[in-house]
Amino acid sequence: MADLTTKLAGITMKNPVMTASGTFGYGVEFADFVNLEDIGGIIVKGTTLLPREGNDYPRMVETASGMLNCVGLQNKGVDYFCEHIYPEIKDIRTNMIVNVSGSSLEDYAECAARIDALDHIPAIELNISCPNVKQGGMAFGVTTEGAAAVVKAVREAYHKTLIVKLSPNVTSIADIALAVQDAGADAVSLINTLMGMVIDIEKRKPVLSIATGGMSGPAVKPVAVRCVWQVAKAVSIPVVGLGGIMNAHDAIEFFLAGASAIEIGTANFIDPAITVKVAEGISEWLDQHGCKSVNEIVGQLEVS
Repeated sequence: MADLTTKLAGITMKNPVMTASGTFGYGVEFADFVNLEDIGGIIVKGTTLLPREGNDYPRMVETASGMLNCVGLQNKGVDYFCEHIYPEIKDIRTNMIVNVSGSSLEDYAECAARIDALDHIPAIELNISCPNVKQGGMAFGVTTEGAAAVVKAVREAYHKTLIVKLSPNVTSIADIALAVQDAGADAVSLINTLMGMVIDIEKRKPVLSIATGGMSGPAVKPVAVRCVWQVAKAVSIPVVGLGGIMNAHDAIEFFLAGASAIEIGTANFIDPAITVKVAEGISEWLDQHGCKSVNEIVGQLEVS
């Protein structure tokens, strides 16, 4: 069988398949459906410095080949995570990674610093798509200056592997990737959700409580693959690809485009064991094509 072992910015993974934050809880919720230790990495739901209630309902709606959500980072805060969740997940023998969000540079840095103290969390994934409350609500990740500022602040407080999750809702995602690389990111993951809207035409109102939400699922995959290809050509740090991956075929596209690892999100709602099935499918494809390692196909897209 092909070797699926993957190195990602200092982290060794048994395979390149991870779960996307917000779609897999803290991992333990899926233990009845899949062996968590067969997954290359589990990125737990978004964690903030202080507890957040999230947005009002409705905050999720299906759409053609995907879904929109505006959950709003509902969580009980980093102290609750450290005291109650961490003891439950620290001995799971895979890479447990925490997705960190914030509304100010200070929030991001302090939240990251508290997770830095946890021995069995080898990395964080930084969600820079959150609004900066001190700059009129504009998300950190939509400008090179904002993205670099939050990464620099976290880099000073956090000393393990730092993965930065990039938004596609920008003019040039490659420029943002270069900015976070220069500011100290060890890897980038992309894409976060695309902004979308669904309207109830009988009520003449948006379906979601805050009108817009983040779109995910198969419909966003071509956009995600394009973004990964552009970013992988621009940066020298590893790229993690996500966005609409439903099967091993989808995953292979991301590897060829330049991703060293992938995350599966929306598909977890359809099949809670999809991560392991995709890893097995990747192995089968590599065997069929005479590849000894998944690393052989990373970035091997032939563009004439």
